[in-house]
Amino acid sequence: MSAHINAIGKDALIVVTGAGGFIGGSLVRYFHDKGFTRIRAVDKKPLPDWYQRTPEVECLCLDLSIEENCRRACEGAVEVYNLAADMGGMGFIERFRVECLRSILINTHMLESAYRAGAERYFFSSSACVYNTELQKLPGDRALKESDAYPAMAERGYGWEKLLSEMFCQEYWAERGLKTFIARFHNVYGPHGTWDGGREKAPAAICRKVIEAKDTGKNTIDIWGDGTQTRSFMYIDDCLKGIDMIMHCEQLVATPINLGSCELVSINRLVDLVEEIAGVKLQRRYQLDAPKGVGGRNSDNTMIRRILNWEPSTPLREGLAKTYAWIEEQYFARKAGKRVLL
Repeated sequence: MSAHINAIGKDALIVVTGAGGFIGGSLVRYFHDKGFTRIRAVDKKPLPDWYQRTPEVECLCLDLSIEENCRRACEGAVEVYNLAADMGGMGFIERFRVECLRSILINTHMLESAYRAGAERYFFSSSACVYNTELQKLPGDRALKESDAYPAMAERGYGWEKLLSEMFCQEYWAERGLKTFIARFHNVYGPHGTWDGGREKAPAAICRKVIEAKDTGKNTIDIWGDGTQTRSFMYIDDCLKGIDMIMHCEQLVATPINLGSCELVSINRLVDLVEEIAGVKLQRRYQLDAPKGVGGRNSDNTMIRRILNWEPSTPLREGLAKTYAWIEEQYFARKAGKRVLL
């Protein structure tokens, strides 16, 4: 069972990269709420563009694809959580593979910098996109267990970057003794994340489309693909707890592990749930030439249940209701002319 982050002193310096984004910003707030007094949040975006700003946290605007900036970010760090990457939903990672691949510079420089700084632990946010795409062609394909990443045939661009970065983490432990921890995220969603503009993931995109259709009276919704693709979606609170538990479990040093819900739904069912929350029923228009990713992907949680005696468990409908309410608030704030983050 994990010791949780309470195993280190409240004044230990925690570094979170990608802190201007959805998961990174939420993780900073998670640590702050636990009473940690020295948190360094790092992102390349200007501060006004960060999704969340937590009071009393040191915030640095640095491009971590540059090694010198990684050295600055890791100075004095006890624990480093690397969530920095150029990424987005399927529409982004299928169209901008070069940008996704370039994120390998971030993890390469951050690992070396954390090692040189004498950090005790290093967390890397990997992805279910590392899994062999041959195992994910059909909506009903089996849940993916950790060993299914090999033989390797990851998603082009983003998936290969994550898989190679996992190997870097494992070798820094094997050769240099830096304790690294690797979680393969499965579709994280929730409030305070991207909800418009092309980088948003399916839950946020569907929420926004339903809100817009309801507001305009349009009564239609565009769906990428034929709606039969299946996925599991993990609520942000489960993700944060999972990161904490994985980072502080000695059995998981340099050992990739799934971090995701095993509640599998089709995209059509996802739309059903959001429609129920909104109290509307829309006509569906399927865009068969739009990016749609693999046919089916689900998290096999056998390993995380065995090692941590825990797994993400927030019901999708419950998490969607909170996400929908937050995006609806943002949508109408933007409509009223207020500045909102997308």
